[in-house]
Amino acid sequence: MRDAVERRGHRLPVRTLVAASAGNAIEWYDWSVYATFSIYFATQIFPKDNEQLALINTLATYALAFFFRPLGGYLLGRFADLRGRRTAMLLTIVLMAGGSVAIAVLPTYAQVGWLAPVLLVVARIAQGLSLGGEVSNASAYLAEIAPADRRGRYSAFFYISTGSALLVASLLGFGLARSLDAEQLASYGWRIPFLIGGVLGLAGLWLRRSLEETEQFTENRAKAERLRRPLWTTLRQHPRAVGQLVGFSMLSTLCYYTFFSALTPFAVTTRKADAGDVFLALSVATVLFIALQYPMGALSDRIGRKPQLLVWSAVTAVLVVPLSTLIGPGLGGLLVVFCVGLALYTAMTSIAPAVMSELFPTELRGLGIGAWYNLTVALFGGTAPLVIKLLPGTSFFWYVAVGAAVAFAVILTLPETRGSRLR
Repeated sequence: MRDAVERRGHRLPVRTLVAASAGNAIEWYDWSVYATFSIYFATQIFPKDNEQLALINTLATYALAFFFRPLGGYLLGRFADLRGRRTAMLLTIVLMAGGSVAIAVLPTYAQVGWLAPVLLVVARIAQGLSLGGEVSNASAYLAEIAPADRRGRYSAFFYISTGSALLVASLLGFGLARSLDAEQLASYGWRIPFLIGGVLGLAGLWLRRSLEETEQFTENRAKAERLRRPLWTTLRQHPRAVGQLVGFSMLSTLCYYTFFSALTPFAVTTRKADAGDVFLALSVATVLFIALQYPMGALSDRIGRKPQLLVWSAVTAVLVVPLSTLIGPGLGGLLVVFCVGLALYTAMTSIAPAVMSELFPTELRGLGIGAWYNLTVALFGGTAPLVIKLLPGTSFFWYVAVGAAVAFAVILTLPETRGSRLR
């Protein structure tokens, strides 16, 4: 009877959901800004006598930070399992905002020589550690405060915030590309988005200060404290969950970094698309991406997580290569590529926190998601900009299609968790 009354009278705690998701938004804004503006600041931080090598080095630094994400996921995930989701989320946002400000005020190679790229690497390591902990802890928090029959809806706020931040980054890129020329962007324009990231970090910190700890963490804290070798425990007691998380996270990662990061420099430098058109197409598609999150999350509470994930992986496998042929000069083709790709992706992103959190018990949830999800992201996301640059023609998109086929096979093994209570 009580559950029925709660379902009829339930009101979304919007302020709490926004506060919980705000840090994630800022994390992804900063991460996206780096990839988007890398083509402009590469020759400021690295020697400019070889522009191609400077860009490769900048993208390699981008990839390097990914390999600190598993470490951040492990350390901050375990910290969250022991000390609480709220405390861990405050720490991650401080690390990310600090890294963003550090990049914004970096001296150039012409000023300090090789100290410039060294400082860039240090800032990116801090951001890599931060994002490694943020995704797992924010996901766990959203899942743990949600009623069992509304976990999809609550989870949707994770990427509503992410999409909103990415939209800001894209619109900022569009505005700067229209108002500044290439020389101005390379000289000082690229610093503006990173400074804004630092300001957003302070706002996110203020929002999160009022969050309360989840009941699930409080009730299971003693179990987490008794665990010895928790990472090994995830493999020994939950090997199937680890394999499933890696399988579908691989495709999710490839989709994210294909459409939100790698396609921008690829379209501009390889397919000779206009930078303004690329930013505009991405902005329009991101609005669609944000708008579909909540409806798709609600849909999963009705029909289940598994059907959505199967449709997402199957259709991606079929369409990603044909879509890639439309990338080039002209706004129309770019709109189709970004809108179709990101609309499909919402079938996964809208329920990602729910799906990942439903795989592990509370005492292992932060660490289990943090370590294995971020290892997958490091392997497949961190290398995406380099792979798309090095592989000829549409080869990268065939790579994504194969990843989608593998993910489809893995998703077939998932149990249906709609309406179930977290362990």
